Amino acid sequence: MARPTPLSGFPELLPQQRIVEQRVIDTLRETFELHGFAGIETRAVEPVDQLLRKGDTSKEVYLLRRLHEDSAEGHSGIGLHFDLTVPFARYVLENAGKLEFPFRRYQVQKVWRGERPQDGRYREFTQADIDVVGRDVLPFHHDVEVTRVMVDALSRLTDPARLGLPGFRLQVNNRKLIQGFYAGLGVAEGDATDAVMRPTTPSSRRCATSASPTTCWTRGSRSSRPWCGPAPTW
Repeated sequence: MARPTPLSGFPELLPQQRIVEQRVIDTLRETFELHGFAGIETRAVEPVDQLLRKGDTSKEVYLLRRLHEDSAEGHSGIGLHFDLTVPFARYVLENAGKLEFPFRRYQVQKVWRGERPQDGRYREFTQADIDVVGRDVLPFHHDVEVTRVMVDALSRLTDPARLGLPGFRLQVNNRKLIQGFYAGLGVAEGDATDAVMRPTTPSSRRCATSASPTTCWTRGSRSSRPWCGPAPTW
């Protein structure tokens, strides 16, 4: 029998590597629950139109197609989720009458992205996600809380007495910090300050990503809310 060719971007761990991964996941789960976050698990697939609401993500979505698919679109209308934000938003909307708000949730699941594999980027990987969702206005202190939980979790992973993973550096990105800096210098708001705060180009974002740790942390924000209608407060 010919030796099978590995699929690029779909890593398979050896037993000793799997032990480390499980310890990482267990440490994250323990930390999140100590801070009062409830764990959930959502389905692996979502309707394609909902997955594409987030923007130009058509190249990232793996579509499901039956062997004898006969629809005009050529697929079943569902795809594998590429992050945990879209399924979580749908989950909150479907279960809003059964959840207590603000709802504090953590989620550790596989996600799939149809992008070119490279160092630190895979087509299938595990993502750890924490969010606090409110019905109306979500107080700002929850943003600080999520950051503190993230730092606590990563600190436990880098603790030599636990796993001793490489250290990390927390970088805060908030327009209000830059606005406050220029206000302190006496610079009035206008085109000049707006140009400084303009989002980076895709190429510079890629450079920043390649230099950052491979652990991916995400938090739902108003700008990335993927649903229309009575969406939750991110």
